[in-house]
Amino acid sequence: MCSCDDYQDLSNQLAVVTGGRSGIGKGVVEQLLIAGANVISADISIEQEYHLVHTHLIETRLDLSQSADVERWLSVVFDKAGVPDIVVNCAGTSTMDYVIDSKLSDWEEVFSINTTGLYLTSKHFAKAMVDAQKPGRIIQIASQAGKNGYRAMGAYCASKHAVLGLTKVMAVELAKDGILVNAVCPGIVETPMKHRERIEGGAIRGMTAEEIYEEDCSQVPLGRTAEVEDVAGVVVFLASKLAAYMTGQAINVTGGMTMH
Repeated sequence: MCSCDDYQDLSNQLAVVTGGRSGIGKGVVEQLLIAGANVISADISIEQEYHLVHTHLIETRLDLSQSADVERWLSVVFDKAGVPDIVVNCAGTSTMDYVIDSKLSDWEEVFSINTTGLYLTSKHFAKAMVDAQKPGRIIQIASQAGKNGYRAMGAYCASKHAVLGLTKVMAVELAKDGILVNAVCPGIVETPMKHRERIEGGAIRGMTAEEIYEEDCSQVPLGRTAEVEDVAGVVVFLASKLAAYMTGQAINVTGGMTMH
């Protein structure tokens, strides 16, 4: 009988993670490496096109907001590494404003990364898996904002609702090919983006970042906000054999803040 550790062993698996330099993406990269995977981490902050960090980690430059750069990056990944077994779309951004005060440019920026960029990577990696007859996993980092509405976050909420819709459609379409497509919906996670949101959201609402933090914690039944490891562990689970009968799901990692 295989142990649970055997089922979570990702040795000889190739994983691609967008937004892998910070926040949830960084945590996902670290946990995938611990599970034994070979990881390609892509991020806009990486200067080199394709850089070997160590035996199991490669860093690549990617600007998800530019479709031409996504195409360039995909060619590099396919040419140098082949078709991945696991794709984790972590890259994301947000803007803060009430909808009636918001700017179209902010809306377009959020959607270019959170939705269009994710769509392009998901589409092309899925097609490569199908063409290679290679079963795989596509894991989207969505948000509880894909299930709820939050003040001053219209573009972000709308973009994450779109991610969940795409996840469900791709899960249905790719099931016959053995490609499982799921989403993880984090709650309030302590990342650089969340820290910025507290400052900007506090300014809009007449509150300090500390007051926003206290409000955040008060809304979570478990009494604390999440660390990136809380989310990354669920990603590794979805990438493993333990989740072999799951597809089209949007799994909450919210400390009980969202329960649907």
